[in-house]
Amino acid sequence: MEWVWALVLLAALGSAQAERDCRVSSFRVKENFDKARFSGTWYAMAKKDPEGLFLQDNIVAEFSVDENGHMSATAKGRVRLLNNWDVCADMVGTFTDTEDPAKFKMKYWGVASFLQKGNDDHWIIDTDYDTYAVQYSCRLQNLDGTCADSYSFVFARDPHGFSPEVQKIVRQRQEELCLARQYRLITHNALFSVFQVTVMANRKETFCSNMEGVTFH
Repeated sequence: MEWVWALVLLAALGSAQAERDCRVSSFRVKENFDKARFSGTWYAMAKKDPEGLFLQDNIVAEFSVDENGHMSATAKGRVRLLNNWDVCADMVGTFTDTEDPAKFKMKYWGVASFLQKGNDDHWIIDTDYDTYAVQYSCRLQNLDGTCADSYSFVFARDPHGFSPEVQKIVRQRQEELCLARQYRLITHNALFSVFQVTVMANRKETFCSNMEGVTFH
């Protein structure tokens, strides 16, 4: 008899997944998003990767709002080049407001030329401002309105991660974005801006030195 109930449960789960609307236009974002409360330091705890070369781990973002209400951000993180060359890299982003306060157009570029640059949608799906934030961007849509190339970050104010209650909320938001089980955890195990060394073409890049790390849990 137990196996019958198991089949019923699996069928119900499958039906719920099939009925989920994965069109980008259906995704809900944070209501009445407040840029000022969102500003400050955020640690990336998990990431759904897009196509291209972006920051991979040890990602720390700093959001700020100027006197005119314009938001900008900087981010540092590790990038691995040629499969064995670890570089600490910087990225910069500026945000253009839209009619929805939680939806922005983000122009971003890497300080180093090997990093991606672009002008993507940047949506704040959810945040409580003090603990967690879920960000989403769709770079390319399919003809049916679903996303062909997306990325998403789960941010935390505390680099040691979230409580079980917050983790439950974050997982629910990931499912609502049709991205369940597509995130990878991001480690924080390096110290930024430690020293610089000269590399090819006499350019200077900031490298990471190892230190005891912390992880999402």
